[in-house]
Amino acid sequence: MQSALQLIYPSRCLTCDALVASDFGLCGTCWRDTPFISGLACDKCGVPLHGSEAEAGVLCDDCMTIARPWSRGRAAMLYKDNARHLVLALKHGDRLDLVRPAAGWLAKAGADLFQPNMLVAPIPLHWMRLLKRRYNQSALLGGALAKQAGLSFCPDLLVRPRRTKTQDGMGRDARFQNMAGAIQAHPKRKHRMAGRPVLLIDDVMTSGATLAAAAEACLASHASEVCILTLARVAKDD
Repeated sequence: MQSALQLIYPSRCLTCDALVASDFGLCGTCWRDTPFISGLACDKCGVPLHGSEAEAGVLCDDCMTIARPWSRGRAAMLYKDNARHLVLALKHGDRLDLVRPAAGWLAKAGADLFQPNMLVAPIPLHWMRLLKRRYNQSALLGGALAKQAGLSFCPDLLVRPRRTKTQDGMGRDARFQNMAGAIQAHPKRKHRMAGRPVLLIDDVMTSGATLAAAAEACLASHASEVCILTLARVAKDD
């Protein structure tokens, strides 16, 4: 039956619609144009670094100069080329079919972050933005990842009671000022993170201001540790 369906509806590339060997895959060209992160990476944000993968706990320039309230972090891709196209398609283009493969990429990138009793939670949207967008892409990614990794998931562990300005075009300091105190623990959910590690999921990390606000809210509610995992990381050009 599956073979017959493949003949009628052959698998297509997630990006360009070319024929591929299996569902939810990328063709060779699109895979080449998608900057997946591998090798040595910053232990706080996941941006790729020059050096040997055997080195441990290495930090990028940003993470050496900016206080990060979380302990470790990873990213699956750099936010450019086809990765940027995929993230924007998920975020603004209703491409919910991307959630499943993206969760697999997240699981691979963040495998060394997973811990027993870890609680997965997404970066929240303000209710007005959620109403406009109709879904929180970070929550979809977090739920799919938690299922694949066998971890607990709480989609509303955090809330965003204050509607912040869009951060597009803001500098680093303005981003942190904009997000200060903007994320809080859900009063009826915060007991779930007391004494246990939390893994925060977001689609893109730029300055880290949003993730910092979320991590601080988790630590204020007595999470034992906070790690972050993002689908893509904005990085400076070499």
